[in-house]
Amino acid sequence: MKNLFKKKYIKNNLNYIKPKNKKQFLFLNNITNKVITFGIGVSGTGKTYLSTALAIDYLNKRKVYKIILARPIVEAGEKLGYLPGNFNQKIDPYLCPIYDILFEILGSNFYNKYILSNIIEVVPLAYMRGRTFNNSFIILDEAQNTTINQMKMFLTRLGFNSKAVINGDISQIDLPNKIVSGLKHSINIFKNYSNIGFTFFDYKDIIRSSILKDVLKAYEKL
Repeated sequence: MKNLFKKKYIKNNLNYIKPKNKKQFLFLNNITNKVITFGIGVSGTGKTYLSTALAIDYLNKRKVYKIILARPIVEAGEKLGYLPGNFNQKIDPYLCPIYDILFEILGSNFYNKYILSNIIEVVPLAYMRGRTFNNSFIILDEAQNTTINQMKMFLTRLGFNSKAVINGDISQIDLPNKIVSGLKHSINIFKNYSNIGFTFFDYKDIIRSSILKDVLKAYEKL
């Protein structure tokens, strides 16, 4: 394997971000070494935070010139039509978690600079159709809520000198029952491709509040 992630930290605009366990280190190693990386597992394991931090590191070092962060807009109990405001205002709550991570890592000055100049784009997945991203670091969050066709559409946006990271938790699929998750489908069809990496996180890899492990286990027993 070449180009391994050998450092003990990622230097970003405000601080140093360190992998907190072996699985996080493996995840960063896969992203560094593979063209496409899947991070699959329960909430609180740092999938989105770490991949975003590494994307910003690539941007600062001019390894890429653009970051795209996308999420599918899938309603989980509250209909878009019932939310106040225009369409952009309706989808903002779905994208807020990504904005929060960017703000924490970048600080206000770089956050505003990168967002306003479109060096970093945070978009609904559907807005990526028809585009090709060269020299880019592309992250798909909440990928368990993609359909097979949406996953194919996302992966075929990848251009020259670009990386893609797909994060999701197959225990939290919000799609209608008869629709197959594009993330689950991807595990089966890409598992033997040398340029595609998989990192699977479980309860012992949770780094958020320790109560989260108990909450997730309790719901799993229902």
